[in-house]
Amino acid sequence: MRICIIEDDIKLSHYLLKSLTQEGHSVELCHDGKTGLIQASTESFDAIVLDRMLPGLNGLNLLKALREMKIYTPVLMLSNLGEVDHRVEGLRNGCDDYLAKPFSFAELLARIEVIGKRRPLSSAQKSLIVSDLELNLLSRQAQRKDRSIDLLTREFKLLEYLMLHEGQVVTKTMLLEQVWDLHFDPKTNVVEVHISRLRKKIDHPLETPLIHTIRGAGYVLHKKD
Repeated sequence: MRICIIEDDIKLSHYLLKSLTQEGHSVELCHDGKTGLIQASTESFDAIVLDRMLPGLNGLNLLKALREMKIYTPVLMLSNLGEVDHRVEGLRNGCDDYLAKPFSFAELLARIEVIGKRRPLSSAQKSLIVSDLELNLLSRQAQRKDRSIDLLTREFKLLEYLMLHEGQVVTKTMLLEQVWDLHFDPKTNVVEVHISRLRKKIDHPLETPLIHTIRGAGYVLHKKD
């Protein structure tokens, strides 16, 4: 992937440059908001890693400017401000994911890979299709083969997230953040319960399941060959 890192911490940005390059990615660095906005709006990237606190133009305003220009490159926002309100503010202003500092490189890499493969929805797109499963984004109903499937609100959000990330492993943490808007682990089995309910609606009684558990990692939606 081609990644733009907009981060004023020189030591951190060069660490990310080296580490992501070693993973096979192409990386461009910017160290202030105004330069980052020019770079992100004039060149094509698969993902942007954006620090929230930047000199010249802060990360939130930079992000708003990109979205106003109809640039929907996936953005992972980094910040020392890890409280729920700050994360929610970032997500509501258009970032695709939010990671509080300090963080592990392994987690950052996983999140970049997820958002970098995300397929942005066009304004005209009305449904998602994976194999013989179709999710209507307007009626919020699913259909598999010739069978109509009614979904509760949380089931719809869960299935939508899995379908948007077809073939990618999504962790429990990602689901809690994106489907439940929880930025902490409530120490319950709420994710497992909803996955089980969704499986019964989507996969049962068909012979070819689409929702799979990756033990110790998370869940993935795809059709196995």
